Amino acid sequence: QVQLVESGGGLVQPGGSLRVSCAASGFTFSSYAMSWYRQAPGKERELVAAITSAGSTNYADSVKGRFTISRDNAKNTVYLQMNGLKPEDTAVYYCNAERTMAIAGTITYWGQGTQVTVSS
Repeated sequence: QVQLVESGGGLVQPGGSLRVSCAASGFTFSSYAMSWYRQAPGKERELVAAITSAGSTNYADSVKGRFTISRDNAKNTVYLQMNGLKPEDTAVYYCNAERTMAIAGTITYWGQGTQVTVSS
């Protein structure tokens, strides 16, 4: 059974830091690209950061220099370290796992999301 379980969300003041985690199980974690998406009320879900199975990363322009994505394949966990948080970072943050294979096509898994609220 595939599971992506996010944790670490919460309420933080502007300028503060938070680290969210996503623990994966039920699939070969090291073979999947992992991403963090977020969705604010009334807005589309957007890509925040991604890390390939090889460890290459990319970020949305809005979080470059403030957020860092990392993965620990031994723990089947992906992290998103968020520094310099702003009120506009408030959203539900979702973990995503994706792998494209020649025959099976693209396989995608989603977590249930964790709320991050940035407010004074």
